[in-house]
Amino acid sequence: MHPNGGAADLAARHRAARLTVLSGPSAVGKSTVVEAIRRHNPEVWLSVSVTTRRPRPGEVHGREYYFVTEPEFKEMAAGGELLEWARYTGNFYGTPRVPVSERLEAGIPTLLEVDVVGARQVRAAVPGALLVFLAPPSWEELVRRLTARGTEPADVISQRLDAAKDELRAENEFDITLVNTSVKDVCAQLVALVTAEPVKLSA
Repeated sequence: MHPNGGAADLAARHRAARLTVLSGPSAVGKSTVVEAIRRHNPEVWLSVSVTTRRPRPGEVHGREYYFVTEPEFKEMAAGGELLEWARYTGNFYGTPRVPVSERLEAGIPTLLEVDVVGARQVRAAVPGALLVFLAPPSWEELVRRLTARGTEPADVISQRLDAAKDELRAENEFDITLVNTSVKDVCAQLVALVTAEPVKLSA
């Protein structure tokens, strides 16, 4: 879905640090976990994604996301500036390539929060990346979390529920699954994975 220019170079740089990818269904709590790590674990660098969706209340440009227009996003994708990207419920999301490669080259533990489609693209570009799936305690709890947001219309919620069913089926594509019963516990487990000594890639 995106140009793969520079993928081999990025894969080589991964030897200097662990690249960890956090994914899972919508509303499972990925953003909550990432925000907790941002506050308490400065040793972990958190990639900030680009998106065409409008900011939610309290979100700040450059912190949660870089908010751009659709033409700007498409220009970035066409120019190979994104490590991964996807369209999700009518909006585009992507990960800027250069900041990730710079942190890995500097040996900084790096965490990406992406959707399932994005995780597959990162695995293709960086074969040594560690893919972590964040799962809900139950389907009923996932529905409760998604509908409790109150920030999206019913049709979007319906789209997210349909997408979540497909995303849950992708769990076996990931290296590790963490069940989000406690944000504190998940953060501790995830930080341990991110900061562990990475497996070296073969030459």
